Amino acid sequence: MQRVISPIKTEDRAKLDLRAGDTVKVWQKIQEKGKTRLQAFEGLVLARKHGREAGATFTVRRVASGVGVEKIFPLYSPMIDKIEIVKRAKVRRAKLYHIREKAAKDIRRQMRNARQAAPVAEPEEVVEVPEVK
Repeated sequence: MQRVISPIKTEDRAKLDLRAGDTVKVWQKIQEKGKTRLQAFEGLVLARKHGREAGATFTVRRVASGVGVEKIFPLYSPMIDKIEIVKRAKVRRAKLYHIREKAAKDIRRQMRNARQAAPVAEPEEVVEVPEVK
């Protein structure tokens, strides 16, 4: 006799081959005013920790409005409705924490180029003409 206490299918989550470098869409349940809705968080998986044990987590990073946002999700959380793997990328590291500095460096370079590229226009001369009565 086998008892299942968890509302999620732990076997499916354990079989989910989630790796660093994957772009995933995590559908999270959010409760507001007694109602439950689903909210998607799509981003790059930076790290997966603690293997397939009960406390396994994965870190997802995305850039929202020019600001990097990272969330750490428990793999077996009942608040996660589903995890979709959108894209796979070949990476050479198990943890992609260097992406944080890389993104900041790219943004600084873009800002530097934008400042040099846009010349400042000089204001035109305004000549006032006296009113004739």
